[in-house]
Amino acid sequence: MGKKTFAILLGVLLAITLLVIGCGGESGPSTAEDGNTVKVHYTGTLDDGSVFDTSVGGEPLEFTLGQGQMITGFENAVRGMEVGQSKTVTIPADEAYGQYRDDLVLVVERSQLPEEREPEVGQQLYMQQPNGSVIMVVIIELSETTATLDANHQLAGEDLTFEIELVEVR
Repeated sequence: MGKKTFAILLGVLLAITLLVIGCGGESGPSTAEDGNTVKVHYTGTLDDGSVFDTSVGGEPLEFTLGQGQMITGFENAVRGMEVGQSKTVTIPADEAYGQYRDDLVLVVERSQLPEEREPEVGQQLYMQQPNGSVIMVVIIELSETTATLDANHQLAGEDLTFEIELVEVR
């Protein structure tokens, strides 16, 4: 092999090496923005410090930022975070599950409840609305003839604190 051929080959190898180093090191975005699929570990607590949910010790939570899959305050907290970053945020009820609404509590005749199981306080039922959508309700009170159902989310009216760690952004 001549010196000229060797120099050309060396130049081509150097160019390929630089191309691989320049392109291969990228592993995707590192800052969470709308449209990114993210994975986070989180722990959610109430004002009294009790934990209501956590992903720690399990799989991280995965969702697409900006698609409304999570409560507004949680999405806002993750937006702009960098991979490896951790933060603690308190999300007011209005940016979480909303305020507790008395109009979402209704009294129905016991005869309207499913007959498969004996109703009991705390039991969760699914109820079809006139528009066809299905909502979950919880029996909060029973009498001989009626059942009081609550369609509020169990965390409605609560300010929520989350410890969040951004694990991955795609």
